[in-house]
Amino acid sequence: MKFTFDRNSMINEISIAQEIITSKSSLSSMSNVLLIAENNSLTIKATDTKVNFQTKIPVDIETEGSVSMKCDKFMVILGALPEGEIEFNLQQKDNAITAVIKHSQKKIKFQLKCMPTERFPEFDRADDVGFFDVPAKDLRSMILQTSFAVSTDESRLFMNGVYFENTESHLALVATDGRRLAYCSKNILENEDSFSSALVHPKVLNIIAKHSSDEGNISIAIIDKMIFFRFANYELSSILLDGPFPNYKRVIPENQPNKFGLDRAEFLSAIRRISIMIDKKVGRIYLNITPGVLKIYSQETDIGDAKEEIPCEYAGEDVTIAMNCRPLEDPLKVMTSERITFEFSEPLKPVTLKPEPAEDFFHIIMPMQLE
Repeated sequence: MKFTFDRNSMINEISIAQEIITSKSSLSSMSNVLLIAENNSLTIKATDTKVNFQTKIPVDIETEGSVSMKCDKFMVILGALPEGEIEFNLQQKDNAITAVIKHSQKKIKFQLKCMPTERFPEFDRADDVGFFDVPAKDLRSMILQTSFAVSTDESRLFMNGVYFENTESHLALVATDGRRLAYCSKNILENEDSFSSALVHPKVLNIIAKHSSDEGNISIAIIDKMIFFRFANYELSSILLDGPFPNYKRVIPENQPNKFGLDRAEFLSAIRRISIMIDKKVGRIYLNITPGVLKIYSQETDIGDAKEEIPCEYAGEDVTIAMNCRPLEDPLKVMTSERITFEFSEPLKPVTLKPEPAEDFFHIIMPMQLE
């Protein structure tokens, strides 16, 4: 196996592979990347058994072949090499496989020990699966508005993913951790029978959001217990999570008579300042809403407290709501509108956060007890 490749092009793809693989696995192959050189292109594969990644880049092949090697070490080597063409030559001696990696113009050489490809896991294929297309820009936006809200509690597997739902040609993405809910729905499905509901691992979604562009489409297929994505020169797949997703529609308030509007960036900055003085274990901050003024403050502790006032549009009675700082801050970071609206009914009932003017998403946050 011998080929030449562009150093920068390889770094772009191996960095994504590095996001996929896990160093915690007891299986050494789970920390490896698989390289297959054939037909003047290099196929790159990586997996953590839950999420699979595959891409192709053009290379100049002298001898075809395949090899499996440590992804993190290969990435470090690539980062240490100067830009330009890199020579990759696989050598086998005394049952040992070694990749010789050299710069084509400078006297730099690395030798990296490798593994046989037989130990690398097989990927589920989607050759005969029916894909449907959605605009890449829309899917990226939907992922950003929802994926941060999934639960990280592994005992609640049914909340560890983003729920994909098909309703009357609308694609809806929903995520919740029990304290908050993120919802986004767009009319982007041509065929309302395109797929069944699925609970998708956020890792594969975050990689799509990070590495896809706003141009073109992303192709999706759901079959059995797998979901497949295709865009640009990338193919990703992931095992679907088990368990029934909560009936999220019961959480969405039907009537919230009170609301106030304010500047999103100003509010986010104020929350970050107030959070300096909160009890990190509890995370509680207070919102005191009065006509024209929102007072944000922390509870007094041994180290002190913080208070700030910012203008808001509100015409109701004075009310105070206690909220956890992080579930409040997270949606504000991914929203892009200049102004936002809070809708609420009572201090201990769910609060709905929306962009102003309203768009195709919203965030619901459960308040905390007042203390």
